[in-house]
Amino acid sequence: MKISVLGAGAWGTALAIQAANAGHEVCLWARDAAAVAQMRASRRNAAYLPDSPLPAPLALTADRGGAVAHAAGGLTIVATPMSGLRETLAALPATQRVLWLCKGFEAGTGRLGHEIARELQPAMAVGVLSGPSFAQEVAAGRPTALVAASEDAALARDAVQAFHGERLRVYTANDPVGVEVGGAVKNVMAIAVGVCDGLSASAPDAPGLNARAALITRGLAEMLRLGTALGARPETFMGLSGLGDLVLTATGDLSRNRRVGLMLAQGLALPQILAALGHVAEGVYSAPTVLARARAAGVEMPITEAMVALLEGRLRAGEAVERLMARDARAE
Repeated sequence: MKISVLGAGAWGTALAIQAANAGHEVCLWARDAAAVAQMRASRRNAAYLPDSPLPAPLALTADRGGAVAHAAGGLTIVATPMSGLRETLAALPATQRVLWLCKGFEAGTGRLGHEIARELQPAMAVGVLSGPSFAQEVAAGRPTALVAASEDAALARDAVQAFHGERLRVYTANDPVGVEVGGAVKNVMAIAVGVCDGLSASAPDAPGLNARAALITRGLAEMLRLGTALGARPETFMGLSGLGDLVLTATGDLSRNRRVGLMLAQGLALPQILAALGHVAEGVYSAPTVLARARAAGVEMPITEAMVALLEGRLRAGEAVERLMARDARAE
């Protein structure tokens, strides 16, 4: 299969490595020509995955038009942040078959990826590839399971053909709404769990493992409430893109969103945290949009609301946890 990956961040590079190793004709596009030249010379993506060699057959280019043409009749993978999805979809031919990796609601509009695609490219075959996955582990060939969700069953099957193998399992689903809501909300919940874990070491009566379990469980409930309000199926949230991705992102040490929460618990200012991370932590930018979309749908999301207040500097970390614990008793 001919595959083009548009975006040479960690996740796009990891999937390009896997597809090339599986014998597909893969082209990885990066916007920065100098970065492409460096990757060609070293056969490494030093900025994102310095420890993962790029397979010799993997083509590298800064020519987006050429990358798009390469995937005609094959599969185009959009590996930009959510902020780049609209511009990328708008520039693609309607005949392209497209899966995106980005997770979140679009800032400003509050739209999910499939809603952006319906607006810009209603005739295009589109879907989302998601699930509990750290790029470093995928690039290293560690066992991982993903889900390809699309209303076009043939497109989902193409994702299986492209990426499924001994170390990477790809399941199919026809609920892109649920898969996308899970991918958006889990980043916000990972910040909350990071805050909880960061506070746990501060005092004997600070939040601990019990609080972590409660946050993950109630975070899943928030995800489910918002998803079903937007038309998703409840069972989707018990799968890889819901519970699976939530657990990984909230507890895994490679999670940038979790690290944001840990540093917020230390009292660091958000600009310091983002500078220290060096890469995007999507939950920071998507949290206000998740909350706005929830309010528009009449959905209560107290953990999300507390994280937005914390990120905006209206609450301290300890106060955010206290606010959640002080809520009135109710049926689960």
